[in-house]
Amino acid sequence: MKRTNTSKRVALITGGSAGLGRELVAALSGAGWSVITDARDGVRLAAATAGLSDVVAIPGDVADPGHRAELAATAVARGRLDLLVHNASTLGPLPMRPLARLDAAAFSAIWSVNVAAPLALTHLVLANLLRHNGILLSVSSDAAVQHYPDWGGYAASKAALDQVTLTLAAENPGLTGYAVDPGDMRTEMHQAAFPGEDISDRPLPGTVVPALLALVESRPPSGRYLAADIRVPSGARGGRVA
Repeated sequence: MKRTNTSKRVALITGGSAGLGRELVAALSGAGWSVITDARDGVRLAAATAGLSDVVAIPGDVADPGHRAELAATAVARGRLDLLVHNASTLGPLPMRPLARLDAAAFSAIWSVNVAAPLALTHLVLANLLRHNGILLSVSSDAAVQHYPDWGGYAASKAALDQVTLTLAAENPGLTGYAVDPGDMRTEMHQAAFPGEDISDRPLPGTVVPALLALVESRPPSGRYLAADIRVPSGARGGRVA
């Protein structure tokens, strides 16, 4: 793969075909970043990134080692990596169920996507991030710190991802780590967690993007942040809100 030297900031964002990932990809592209993203559904990924400037869309499952290697190689070819966003995740088997009914195989599948894959991908690109004083940002959930019936498998994985993200930052001077709880959003994933319920009162994911951009630009100390608590500059705009 030919190496491309660039002075543009480069972001790698998993899960860019829908929801918050799609909106963040679009916002960073519009802000002049070079963006690499992925999703399991290649058709949806192509549609989500069509017309965006300097976006490389790579279909694949982040739980697949070969796909992770391709993502990492693409970042290396860009010559730098400034931001890694772990956004892709799974709720696990639907309908969601109590931990007493979540067997080991199902829990392992959740863990593979939500914890093991992000850690493995970070391993592959960590040197690149460190060379550019990069940011590691993982999309968390209030379920990581609260206790909701039927959410135990997903919640445990998000709590672990918080620990992975912030421990990596603590262990690697120059790397800034953020675990960000975006709050409830009107996404397909959230709807899947509440089948048949009206979630139209939840904000669209594009409304959360300005907070993520403000966090990346202001670069406060590593830590766990609520998107609603992040100060957004007046007039700042992020992803699409409709």
